[in-house]
Amino acid sequence: MAADTMEIDDSLYSRQRYVLGDRAMHQMAQSSVFLSGMGGLGVEIASCLYLQAVTLHDVKQCETWDLGSNFFIRKEDVLSQRKRVEVVCPRVAELNPYVHVDMSSSDLHDNTDLTFLSRYQCVILAEARLSLQKRVNEFCHSQQPPIRFIGCDSYGICMRVFCDFGDEFEVSDATGEEPKEIFIQNITQDSPGVVTCMDNQPHGLQTGQSIVFKEVNGMEELNGMERPITVLSPHSFAIGDTTQFNPYAHGGFFVLVKTPKTYRFETMEMQLCDPQVLIPDLSKPEAPLQIHAAMLALDAFQEQHSRLPNIGCLQDADVLLKLAEEVNATLKNKAPVNAELVQCLSRTARGTLPPLAAAVGGLASQEALKAITGKFAPLQQWFYLDATEVVRPLQSCPAEEFLPKGDRYDGLRACIGESMCLELHKLRVFMVGCGAIGCEMLKNFALLGVGLTKSSGEVCITDPDLIEKSNLNRQFLFRPHHIQKSKSSTAAEATREINPDLCVDSHLNKVCPATENVYSDTFYSRLNLVVTALDNVEARRYVDSRCVSNGKPLLDSGTMGTKGHTEVILPNLTESYNSHRDPPEEEIPFCTLKSFPSVIEHTIQWARDKFENAFAHKPSMFNLFWQNQSSPELVLQRMQAGESLEGSFQAIKLLSRRPSKWEQCIAVARLKFEKYFKRKALQLLYSFPLDTQLKDGSLFWQSPKRPPTPIDFDLKDSLHFDFIVSTARLFAEIYNIPYSEKDISREAVTRILSDVKIPEYRPSQKYVETDETAKRPDHTKMPQSSEEEREAFSQLQQAIDANCVTPGNLQMHPLQFEKDNDKNGHVDFVTSASALRAKMYGIEPADRFKTKRIAGKIIPAIATATAAVAGLVALELIKVVGGYGFDMFKNCFFNLAIPVVVLTEPAPVKRTLIRDNIYFSIWDCWTIFGQEDFTLSDMINAVREKYGIEPTMVVHGVKMLYVPVMPGHSKRLKLTMQKLIKPSADRRYVDLTVSFAPEADDDEDLPGPPVRYYFSRQGETP
Repeated sequence: MAADTMEIDDSLYSRQRYVLGDRAMHQMAQSSVFLSGMGGLGVEIASCLYLQAVTLHDVKQCETWDLGSNFFIRKEDVLSQRKRVEVVCPRVAELNPYVHVDMSSSDLHDNTDLTFLSRYQCVILAEARLSLQKRVNEFCHSQQPPIRFIGCDSYGICMRVFCDFGDEFEVSDATGEEPKEIFIQNITQDSPGVVTCMDNQPHGLQTGQSIVFKEVNGMEELNGMERPITVLSPHSFAIGDTTQFNPYAHGGFFVLVKTPKTYRFETMEMQLCDPQVLIPDLSKPEAPLQIHAAMLALDAFQEQHSRLPNIGCLQDADVLLKLAEEVNATLKNKAPVNAELVQCLSRTARGTLPPLAAAVGGLASQEALKAITGKFAPLQQWFYLDATEVVRPLQSCPAEEFLPKGDRYDGLRACIGESMCLELHKLRVFMVGCGAIGCEMLKNFALLGVGLTKSSGEVCITDPDLIEKSNLNRQFLFRPHHIQKSKSSTAAEATREINPDLCVDSHLNKVCPATENVYSDTFYSRLNLVVTALDNVEARRYVDSRCVSNGKPLLDSGTMGTKGHTEVILPNLTESYNSHRDPPEEEIPFCTLKSFPSVIEHTIQWARDKFENAFAHKPSMFNLFWQNQSSPELVLQRMQAGESLEGSFQAIKLLSRRPSKWEQCIAVARLKFEKYFKRKALQLLYSFPLDTQLKDGSLFWQSPKRPPTPIDFDLKDSLHFDFIVSTARLFAEIYNIPYSEKDISREAVTRILSDVKIPEYRPSQKYVETDETAKRPDHTKMPQSSEEEREAFSQLQQAIDANCVTPGNLQMHPLQFEKDNDKNGHVDFVTSASALRAKMYGIEPADRFKTKRIAGKIIPAIATATAAVAGLVALELIKVVGGYGFDMFKNCFFNLAIPVVVLTEPAPVKRTLIRDNIYFSIWDCWTIFGQEDFTLSDMINAVREKYGIEPTMVVHGVKMLYVPVMPGHSKRLKLTMQKLIKPSADRRYVDLTVSFAPEADDDEDLPGPPVRYYFSRQGETP
């Protein structure tokens, strides 16, 4: 694939560019990979290699067994006895039409001439014999430059990944994190000189790292200088001798310099006896070495017997255990042999756990990207993952449970048994979201046989979104011909192609309070499990609250770039998603956005706010105001009579200044340029001259405040031209004014601007806010001066007299910011406005790509992380179905860039003591069944009698139903519950908060669990 092709079709690759960057994307586009092994693990890797040219290699024919692990193989492929690679190759190619996918089915054995591999930059062997992996690795390591080698294996409950990228592998950026600009408070003139950061900005540096200084005043010698640092505290560090420099005055900031780092690798042969391993589960620190020994024993078993251990064969298990002990004795760094692990491996080695393949396939794919691009820290050198928690409770099942039956689930059955497979078939799952994670989850559901029609199971999915072009390369169920079709219905159809027996019911609804009539308690009562595949916290919190209310398990996950998390939420066992809160996102102070930006994020947010205010908020407010008025003449009469009409002044101003033709839109845009980028600077410098001092004698204009420089308009400057045209286009759209391509040419715009008169600037005495704690004022509710009132009367009268007030003129077209349509001018406006404001304040501007990401709040995404989280979630799903104990479940956080994988137990649910050994948790809900004439007093008595607690306060939502100390509340005791709370037609109950008296008289009342009050006994069986 040519590199410029990728740039032309950026809408397809934008999310990946945010993760990888342009340099890495170009390297990938010019590289090629050899991937051998088209089993379940191999195709997981293949589906994530979306930019490199790739040669897929395999020699086996399609078998029924493959249907349970290879999501590209269909039943008809098995019947026609096609080779796996012939089936997989064109279907991988469909994922990205710009990437060349080749195939090979020649035999790859110990005598094969390996020189053909020299044309590849990376070689990946999936599920190949260890002897072949070692030979291929030796060849790759010996080449100049070395060919990056990755070996991957999947045997039942155990998987491994091995990486060897050569004797010296240089990484340009180990973390992928974007360096932040940290502002300086002081630099001492000393040896060593000490840099102190602003109090609210810890530097986050490590000793030995280097930084570069910019915009330092006084100690100007530092500007542009790169210096290594020694950390002294979270807000200070030493930079070496500064005694020969001028004294520090004020201002300046520094940025971390990312320096290349070299990693050294050994061959697989050298690593076998002394492996470097990543430890994913700190509760099992010995597990990687134990799995290493067990899998090497399995390799030896295959060499000796030319087969894998037979399912349920105790003799084979004993042989494998003896081999494991022999292998372990040869290891330099060893752990005790885990007999239980070896036995599980022996029994499941012939089988496959598709979710485990997905998780490890995602990690292995990320390593392939690193191998080619030199970005992110590579795995050194082994990664092991096991799923013993999935199969440990099944050890006592009879061997017959795991024997093959000749269907697509034989590989899975070998791991989890027939009974568990049947439970998966019967499962009723509700999945919210059908984006990247949702597509991967559905693929896992299909391979696991979750929700089969013949077993009365069902997978219900919902997503209101349509498929965009940018979705295609990370939401692998979608193809180019699906663009603008429903995500959920398309995903359902594609999932049934993988497994035709699946029952998938697709909806187009958003899951929120407005759709509770659809996703009611009755709906939840039929479910076994809920899975979220969402990209926002608010939706997660709502779905979590519904699961807690209805006592349903929830599996949550999310990704951001190379990072991912999974969380298991189990009734009565774990905390819920709402039990913990991330720290709120730090808001940019209003005065910073309005007058004192210091970093590019501030100017981008300012431009985004300008878009919202001018092209969304004001048009919406204008429409709402005139929709509620009978006529403009009556509005004028009411205002002249002294009546206050909310929004009237803004609506009249918009009406009076409404352009009616394209030329006027250009003129408005030119005046906006003058206001935003020249007059604003002049006014700030008038209010705060450059020599303005604070009370303590320090300069007003010092870091992080940057003094602005007025910008003189120059149509020859492409940035100025872009702002004028994009702004005029947006004004034309909200006012429904037509224009042509010819109208936005430089010649036409120049001609129009020659007639635009720019009023002379006059300084204003208007107050400039400098308090960072001050909130944004609401201009719609601020009192208007008498002069503003008279101006509004005059403007409206003039509009009426000029017959400008027509039904068409009383309507505007509000815009909704759309980041993914490059032709609508939305991102053009924000990019040019932000860049001009950055130039005015001496801030380095951002390109369109970065601006689009920040303004559109785009979450970076990459297919590798998505595959990994979906696989990890599906492993937990099996445990949920099996009803496993708390200690069997795992939450996960990973960052594939570093790489770090951390598996932990979920947080246990907290139980609150009321009194006398009466506890409750978030999962508890007390129930009271009333009658039509049930009074508040009856309800309180019922709680007292049923639960032995003395209620002291009853609240419904925000309404206090009963608080004894409040006047008149004692009278409410005689009122019926139906009168106090009018039940809705679709709800037979309400949830009440009932507080109770504590044991100590001086303590405050304690809120208990929700009390669900049913208005009649019919609610007993919802």
